[in-house]
Amino acid sequence: MPLDADDAPRPTLRRPVLRTLRLGFVPLTDAAPLLAAQELGLFDAVGLRVTLSAEPSWAALRDKLAFGALDAAHLLGPMPIALAAGLTGVRAQVTIAAGLGANGNTITLSNALMQELGRTPRPLPAASFGALVRRRATAGRPPLTLAVVFPFSSHNYLLRHWLAQGGLDPDRDLRLTVVPPPMVAQRLAEGEIDGFCAGEPWGSHAAALGAGRIALSTGDIWPNHPEKVLAFNTGYATRDPESATACTAAVIAAARWLDEPGNQAEAVAILRRRAFPKLASAEIAAAFQGTAEGLPLAAPLRFHNATFPRREQAAWFLRQMRRWGHIPAAVSDSTALAPWRQEIWRAAAARLHEAEPPAPPPPPSSPRSSPLGDSLEHA
Repeated sequence: MPLDADDAPRPTLRRPVLRTLRLGFVPLTDAAPLLAAQELGLFDAVGLRVTLSAEPSWAALRDKLAFGALDAAHLLGPMPIALAAGLTGVRAQVTIAAGLGANGNTITLSNALMQELGRTPRPLPAASFGALVRRRATAGRPPLTLAVVFPFSSHNYLLRHWLAQGGLDPDRDLRLTVVPPPMVAQRLAEGEIDGFCAGEPWGSHAAALGAGRIALSTGDIWPNHPEKVLAFNTGYATRDPESATACTAAVIAAARWLDEPGNQAEAVAILRRRAFPKLASAEIAAAFQGTAEGLPLAAPLRFHNATFPRREQAAWFLRQMRRWGHIPAAVSDSTALAPWRQEIWRAAAARLHEAEPPAPPPPPSSPRSSPLGDSLEHA
């Protein structure tokens, strides 16, 4: 139900509705700015008619955005780099107008693995996990299998960074596999994987199922790291700059609304209705409450300050892609980071009288004691 003008920041209506904007998302808690913008009438307020399309996987969403079946999408932070470089055979120059959230992922491990780790603090130290993996290898046991949601994702690169901190080579000491977010909890319950790194509410859902325990969050690895972004398909922002700016303004307003503690219950209700009808409200609420299995997170999911699209943050993901050999050396930094367009955010924020958010903490650096060396990160 749309809010009254006093209840939420409302962007300025610039023109009558002209067309429908097709906007895709993967069911995750950090899709909340898109779902809330529609439910609160914020897209209507800027003259946009928006259809939201829930996609089953990141690969499906990527293809629809790249080939024009979607005008815009909730996208993994490193995915625009992969698209600009034409990785996996799909090349597209999307436009990043805003961030959609910071933090919000968990590393969840099976009950058996948590028991094997024994009494350890939370967040789980990388050194403790590394020692366990080496003990298993010495005993001749098969390598552990951990899932990430997509090869070119914050989940993959933050997990790899954490594993390397524990003295592990992710490509030799473990088996990393890809599982779409809605399927990770079930795969863990069935014993097909030993753990996963995925966005909420899927870690909380796995814990509620009794399939595993949350060992740490990605915010413990890089506090307030960028997560998903609002991406427009090739040329959209040039063909229809007003729609791109209006959509971005609605998303910024929704992000501000989501970070107000008094709106938490309604935000949970929106997500349950629109994205997670089969999940308990408590599983969805954990991310908004900033908890993992009832324990407070040092860096919980947040929305408003993450809306400013920072190219320097995206550059960390690019360095990780180079570090792990995921992107050709011939792809320049300028090509890889070209999708980030702060001028769209600034134009949208001006309609809301928004100031640029404060700069977040810097990204982590790779310790020189890493078995792969710090120099590879900056190669």
